[in-house]
Amino acid sequence: MTNSHRSPTSTAPAGSHAHAVRSEKILVCDELSPEALEVFHSHGFAAEIAVGLKGAELLAKVADAHALVVRSATKVTAEVIEAAPRLAVVGRAGVGVDNVDVDAATARGVVVMNAPAGNTTTTAELAVSLMLALARNVARADRAVRSGDWKQRGKLLGSEVTGKTLGVVGLGRIGRAVAQRGLGLQMKVVAYDPYLQGQRSPMEGVELLTLDELLAASDFVTLHVPLSDETRNLLSRERLYSMKVGARLINCARGGLVDELALAEALASGQLKGAALDVFETEPPPKDHPLLQRDDVILTPHLGASSEEAQRNVAIEIAQQICDFLLEGVARNAVNLPATSAATLRELAPWLLLAEKLGSCLAQLCDSPLRTIEVSLSGEIARKDASHVRLAVLVGALRKGCDTPLNFVNAPRLAQERGLALLERPDEEALFLHSLIKARATSRDGETHVIGGSVFGREPRIVRIDDHYLDLAPNGPLLVTTHVDQPGVVGMLGTVLGLAHVNISKFELGPASRTTDRLARGFLALSNQPSPEVLAELSRLEPIRNVRLIQL
Repeated sequence: MTNSHRSPTSTAPAGSHAHAVRSEKILVCDELSPEALEVFHSHGFAAEIAVGLKGAELLAKVADAHALVVRSATKVTAEVIEAAPRLAVVGRAGVGVDNVDVDAATARGVVVMNAPAGNTTTTAELAVSLMLALARNVARADRAVRSGDWKQRGKLLGSEVTGKTLGVVGLGRIGRAVAQRGLGLQMKVVAYDPYLQGQRSPMEGVELLTLDELLAASDFVTLHVPLSDETRNLLSRERLYSMKVGARLINCARGGLVDELALAEALASGQLKGAALDVFETEPPPKDHPLLQRDDVILTPHLGASSEEAQRNVAIEIAQQICDFLLEGVARNAVNLPATSAATLRELAPWLLLAEKLGSCLAQLCDSPLRTIEVSLSGEIARKDASHVRLAVLVGALRKGCDTPLNFVNAPRLAQERGLALLERPDEEALFLHSLIKARATSRDGETHVIGGSVFGREPRIVRIDDHYLDLAPNGPLLVTTHVDQPGVVGMLGTVLGLAHVNISKFELGPASRTTDRLARGFLALSNQPSPEVLAELSRLEPIRNVRLIQL
């Protein structure tokens, strides 16, 4: 059932329950199941339906809204949030919140919630379905019968999955669900997760391997990791040819994880026996994409969360969460804030935003996964109930390479699984200074970095990175250079970035270290993202020893 026969703006019809209508306005901006609307009604809320609004119409409609409910179509931008002074919560009926400006919401004290559990089963079942369809040549057999070629059955000899090895890349919530189903099919299940290597497997019967070991041993490989700089082209040409000969590949995670041209070559050469993709680097794939022409490939149009149950479940889940928040002030599955009162959230909002940025920066400064984070609070912030601030540092540090929807409830558990310890330590150096968050991170390789931040007015600022004292707004790309301390370096960097039309919004130069290497550091806040080619050109400049791009 859809809203196709409703006017663009209407009020949900009254059901059989008699409830006093509450004054808070819940604006439903995308299609939502009738069961979810009934949840609102049963709690006394008259949800207003405003599907398909954009631009000025949307801005006008949110002006008096207390809650927004969206799926993926409506974009909740900073402009939308600014136009809604009464807004307290944004609910995403689904997992990803890419269409919500979470930073802008956090700065305003607006809770952003998602429904993380609703599509786990349906995505896992799709991956298993594609695996079984590959094993038994189901798609090829269907095409043969439809074309009248019954004799093809002799060429469609399949494989049993029982006793075969299933390699699960990524043991987040969906990866674990796939692994459980693989065990139920009596397969040998092995897994790779970069944040679990060297740790005890979180699942009984699932062996942890390195990625190379998994690829060499698996008859079926299924991907369940997020797309990031570290995972883009995770299955490169080299890795595809390191897979077990005759293996089959399934990707229901993210396009861009697999070098698709190299995959077509690996299939043509006989290195791989088949592949099934639900996601593509470009969606929809171009008509001349080589995988479209191959009979040993199953292609589906991003169906991971497309089941009746998943769509209904995420809608009901987010409706109930919004009711709980508006009625009780409890934020469940908040991606940006802990479960606490709305008044406390508004007071701590800029500190929480800052803390998450500090944790994210620390994780990106280190080359290997983090082992410990020590958080020190000083000044007025230390005298508040700041447990959420420490958790925000942890959430930020865990976001790198994580496909699990993170919040203040599940972050400690995920940190424990990764072997990451969050420590609380008094900061004797700053007891009498302005309120300050200081965090020290140590990686598994022994690399250590320190970062500090404060809030002036309600504006977060990074004031320290390692031994360098700065004043940087934690917004957008930050380019960190290590270079020889000599005249002209700033000009060289500016020239390369300028020719690439990358604007430098602020430049902070750290002095040379006291050691004999005479290396200094530069911190360049950029207004737009430099390409990999620009970063490579910067790294080739004679005085430059290292270039690192950090996303804040």
